[in-house]
Amino acid sequence: MEWVRLKARLLEAGSVRLSGEPADQYISRSAAGPSAGAPGSLFFSLGDRRARVGIDETAPIEVIHRGEGVADLLIGGDMVRGRLEAAALHCPRQAYVTVSGTCIFHCRYCTVPHLPGRRKGIAEVVGMVESVADRIDAIAITSGVASSIEEEEAYVLDVVAALAPFGLPIGVSIYPGPETPARLRALGVVEVKFNLEAATETLFRDMCPGLSWEAVHEALFRSVALFGRGRVFSNVIVGLGETDDDLERVMTDLAAAGVIPVLRPLTPAASLAGRPRPPADRLLRLSAAHERILREAGLDPRRALTMCPACTGCDLVPGRDT
Repeated sequence: MEWVRLKARLLEAGSVRLSGEPADQYISRSAAGPSAGAPGSLFFSLGDRRARVGIDETAPIEVIHRGEGVADLLIGGDMVRGRLEAAALHCPRQAYVTVSGTCIFHCRYCTVPHLPGRRKGIAEVVGMVESVADRIDAIAITSGVASSIEEEEAYVLDVVAALAPFGLPIGVSIYPGPETPARLRALGVVEVKFNLEAATETLFRDMCPGLSWEAVHEALFRSVALFGRGRVFSNVIVGLGETDDDLERVMTDLAAAGVIPVLRPLTPAASLAGRPRPPADRLLRLSAAHERILREAGLDPRRALTMCPACTGCDLVPGRDT
């Protein structure tokens, strides 16, 4: 089965049933986003391509671990031999750390505000990175908002400064204030990801009350001048009620400015728990448009050093999956 179609079906399903030999070393758990608090996930890989899926004992798709990472994926009558790929911290080859696993905002798709999360100490974060330093190529930092946008930024800046001695590329994804891009760049951060989340401002206001779509938009455009074209990213969720035309418009707008949009299939959670995941045929259709838009803008996600575009597990990434 062609990889891009296989991955689209996995993203539509969202989870697999895991059986076979013990696989604890290949299971990771999220502290941020809609997957926070879930039973865990795994990375199924074919060569340098990977897909991240949740683990659900009732899922119709099965992954059979044969031992030592070798795994068979059973999907729709087909069997695909691949590997389970161990995460360093949250994803393979990166220390992807959530600094504050709590948030004062209540985006409708996110479980974090409803979980008993906490903020990690700076020494704790440094220790986490040290524990995987021999198997990572980059560091990625994300965070909720524990008390205020301004206070969270200041704390994350201190975390980033403490991680600089590792000498690895650092990417940061937080909710930005007006000076966030410049302050991160001054600390040597190489890439940023500020998430528009929704394809339109109207949808964003509905999904993320109290936050500003326009403020994120401005931070993205300001960041391109500091970090360079193709070093600035933005998640846009597929499945919040937008049309394909809405997504093409926002992708074109971002790409024209030098920002790489990351199309993230909705993980139904929190108050959107009853929503369906986007179907594979829609993801494939949008992936084709995504690839065309990036190509016309001269942007290549394969050059990404950090965060989601470097991992590729949760999305169809042009040039990596197609």
